[in-house]
Amino acid sequence: MSWLLFLDESGHDHKHCPYEVRGGIAIHAGKLWPFVQQLQGAEIASFGAPLHEYRKEIKGAKLLDKDRFRWADQDEPMNDSARRKHCRGFLTKGLEKKAPTRTEFTAYGQACIEMARSVFTALRTFNSTLFASVTPATSTKPDTQEADAFLRKDHVFLLERYFYFLQGQKEHGLLVFDEVDKVSDRRFVRRIERYFERTQTGRFRAERIVPVPLFVASDMSLPIQAADLVIYCVNWGFRLPSLKMDNPGRTEISVEFGPWINQLQYRGQGNREGRVFDSYGIVYVPDPYELEGE
Repeated sequence: MSWLLFLDESGHDHKHCPYEVRGGIAIHAGKLWPFVQQLQGAEIASFGAPLHEYRKEIKGAKLLDKDRFRWADQDEPMNDSARRKHCRGFLTKGLEKKAPTRTEFTAYGQACIEMARSVFTALRTFNSTLFASVTPATSTKPDTQEADAFLRKDHVFLLERYFYFLQGQKEHGLLVFDEVDKVSDRRFVRRIERYFERTQTGRFRAERIVPVPLFVASDMSLPIQAADLVIYCVNWGFRLPSLKMDNPGRTEISVEFGPWINQLQYRGQGNREGRVFDSYGIVYVPDPYELEGE
């Protein structure tokens, strides 16, 4: 059986996040359905109902917004029954365009953080592996034919880490992306095809990575939503100061979820030009448009 790498992005609008992050979580096909079932149960346990019934989904920017932490800290932690009851009140009033009560705000904030914890717990339970490439939010695309036609360096490194992981597992892997819009998605698919068809390294890595990406709507895919949450936490709560990846983050996210990120990210060995080196699932690329030479 195969692995599926569910991928999303964070900070690509260059508005609020300190970095651009593309990445996600690899889950074995044999564990995918139990993983989804555990997330479905976690939604009920946290909020008292599935979020899609209220036109919401699991997203890092929503669950872990600064306001959610502030709301959660307004009062002592509620018991499960009370939190779910007041959460349903909060969500229902959102549909009705009514103002929630203070207690309902508190319940919803606590439920959001509890759901985020449940996502990381499920990822660990089903032996998921984290991969992410990080670049400065200030990166600008040069006006060149190469930048339009070929994969960015950070994307190449992301595929490299996934390939090393699949080599170690002796299995094949699929790429599953959150769909954005058909025009930009088609452009991205063409860049991926060029990489796997026209570069020697890409052709070699196609022995493990299936070079035909799949696209799904995030509101229909809990694994994509989980990937969104995780890379949001990478953006705000994971730093590599030794590589000058030191833009300000958010302490509440790094303290709560930083240890989970360290535990989930891929660790293995890579091989380039006969040189064996330690390889990690999270890679920082200061200039994503620097030519990789592949």
